[in-house]
Amino acid sequence: MLITYNLNSYSQTAVQVKGDIADSVTKAPLPLITVRLKNAANETIMVAVTKDDGSFSFASVQPSNYSLSINAIGYSSKTIPLDLTHQQQTLVLKPVYLSDVMTNLKEVAITAERPIIRQKADRIIYDLKADPESKGNNVLSMMRKIPYLSLDGDDNLLLKGNSSFKVLINGKPSGSLESNLKAVLKSIPASTIERIEVITTPPSKYDAEGLAGIINIITSKKVNDGINGSVNINESLPTGGPGIGGSVTAKKGKFGVSAFGGGSINNSPQTYNINKRVDTAGTTLAQTGYQRSNNKTAYFGTELSLQIDTLNLLTAQFNYNGSRATDHNGQSSLLTGDSKPEQYRFQNNNKATSYGIDAGINYELGFKGVKNRLLTFSYVYSSNTNNKNGDVQFFDRVNFPGPNFQQSDKQKFKEHTVQVDFVTPVNKMTIDAGIKAIFRNNSSDFSYSSLNETTGLYEHDAAQSNAFTNTQNVFSAYNSYQLALNSWNINAGVRVEETVIRADFMSTASVADQNYFNIVPSVSVSKRFKDESSINFGFSQRIRRPGINRLNPYVDRSNPNYEVTGNPNLRPVLLNDIQLGYGSNKKLSVNIGLDYSFMNNLDLQVVNFDRATQVTQVTYANTGKASSAGVNFNLSYPVTKIYNVSLNGNMMYLWLQGQADGKVVNNNLLMYGATLSNVVRLNHGWALNADLGINSRNPTGLQGYTNGFFYSAFNFNKDIVKNKFSISGGIKNPFTKYRNSVSKKFGPQFNQTYQSMNYYRSFSISLNYNFGGLKDRINKNKTGIENNDVAN
Repeated sequence: MLITYNLNSYSQTAVQVKGDIADSVTKAPLPLITVRLKNAANETIMVAVTKDDGSFSFASVQPSNYSLSINAIGYSSKTIPLDLTHQQQTLVLKPVYLSDVMTNLKEVAITAERPIIRQKADRIIYDLKADPESKGNNVLSMMRKIPYLSLDGDDNLLLKGNSSFKVLINGKPSGSLESNLKAVLKSIPASTIERIEVITTPPSKYDAEGLAGIINIITSKKVNDGINGSVNINESLPTGGPGIGGSVTAKKGKFGVSAFGGGSINNSPQTYNINKRVDTAGTTLAQTGYQRSNNKTAYFGTELSLQIDTLNLLTAQFNYNGSRATDHNGQSSLLTGDSKPEQYRFQNNNKATSYGIDAGINYELGFKGVKNRLLTFSYVYSSNTNNKNGDVQFFDRVNFPGPNFQQSDKQKFKEHTVQVDFVTPVNKMTIDAGIKAIFRNNSSDFSYSSLNETTGLYEHDAAQSNAFTNTQNVFSAYNSYQLALNSWNINAGVRVEETVIRADFMSTASVADQNYFNIVPSVSVSKRFKDESSINFGFSQRIRRPGINRLNPYVDRSNPNYEVTGNPNLRPVLLNDIQLGYGSNKKLSVNIGLDYSFMNNLDLQVVNFDRATQVTQVTYANTGKASSAGVNFNLSYPVTKIYNVSLNGNMMYLWLQGQADGKVVNNNLLMYGATLSNVVRLNHGWALNADLGINSRNPTGLQGYTNGFFYSAFNFNKDIVKNKFSISGGIKNPFTKYRNSVSKKFGPQFNQTYQSMNYYRSFSISLNYNFGGLKDRINKNKTGIENNDVAN
């Protein structure tokens, strides 16, 4: 849309330009909209951001010809030419109305000025819909392009190089998702997700859990009366497999619903591995093996909204995910250097199932006298079940007496959460307060049965079996203050948490109790400048409470020379984090964050070696202290109208110290990673992507690290029907068929190297279809339960 203003006068004095921006349908003012004043050469001279009432202004503009450029996510862009060559002390523009991009599809072209990344005082927001590469990738693959996020060599998601964080879906917790995070994120097509928020300094209203912060995945769009959605069908070979996913949002009057769901098959063909351990006495364990697996994953989530009247809103949510995995592996083992060499070969067939649900309801009450004063009551129930079964058989034994055996583990997780939140504005300040109670129950029932060669039957071994329950009750209260002063934004608050933990070992009739009280502060400050740049500062304390995966005393003995178990006596970890950031959304988009953190009593993976039994045991212990200093950066630049380049990366030095086998162990590492992304948008709906990445080695606990790796991907996207139907495809790591993944562990008495050959090259194809149109937004409660207080 083009609007022209001509000003007729005589003298040449500076001009003040004022205006208002509002939604074209609701006529509601639009705050935080960026308005650029550009000269005749299309260079940005001044930048303004609309206030809460939608107003903006430019002071002391010299007489000349200009244009106003207005870009807002979810709305069509506008350019307004201005002729200020004649004197006019103040120009008040007519109200500028922005149309929702979905109501004007044939007239809107997404330009390079649409920001993919936005920065706020406490978070980074990445708009997946603005990135053409999202149409051909899953959510997990897209994470490597988002500031502060990266993937390690095994595709585990990291936030600021840390595996301890919380994941929310539409601002709500999902315990079922957290238990199966990598598999579910691989199953979700990125084209069905709106945006991803990385909350690096979580406000006090969030639980204190998640050492590195929070990742919030937004699946639903700002939607209107009508129906809107997308469907994606994809295939990946030789690893991966077929998948389907979709999302839909609909609204009719006072009732709205949004849902997303899908499923995939992830197949990993057979590959091979080598494992070698050498101890200080000269004994060597050499093992060669193979592995293959197949994983089927399905997920579904929905949100419902009923606007009873202008003051009463009822919402509900439900999430489900499930998976079935089959793993086959085998190994040949030779132990030499002892008086009697030991030799055997084994085969292990594993089956695992996982099912989880989350269901919640929220009631929000508004007040006539004070706009934006809200009282919210919330309840959420979460449940997750994980069952594992293994069958281990031995062959070609030499001096190895171990019997064939079967092992199983049944894990259950249940959680009830109740919460009350109150928010009220006081002048330019917003005050939040709330109370919360979480009642959590973890349980594990594991069994070990060995083969009786005489009877041919498997007999239960009570000495190596146990039943375990762990209850964690967390009671908390918070109070926070948000203050907006023109270009300043301040968010400060405090949270108090009381944690009551009880562990029962049914088989041994023993009990362990732990109580913790924590006062957790949080503060974030941001300053926005007229040139569209900003700086921010944050300090927070975060807690990691051990989840069932770390607590579970189940001992995995599938490899007789290596045992893996949890530690039910683990205690929570407290981290202190200081952050400083800078962001600029000029032609060169820049986001840089500096980070320093430190913690004691860190719960680390510890490896202990028993020379007498030649068994290495891997477990967890509160033995470490650590500190880290690092930088995260994201740069983006439109080289030409059709070519954009961006660089996302991080660098951190980690100081890590702890005890293993009674001796002090240090594992200090310099870690870094970077992804260079190239996007070319051609005519007729074509888009080409080329990504190149590098990752350094990463720690695997107190006594280990993995090797670094290079990553490359080349993708295309073609709009068959503009903004409706598209096809995408690509190849990952075309120059490397296999990746040699190397993991090293060390201790006072041993050194171990594990090498695994994994498929690295893969091909993918994806079809994406968008449908529907919308006219008004679905209502959502503004506060509610956000459980982010436990990590596995």
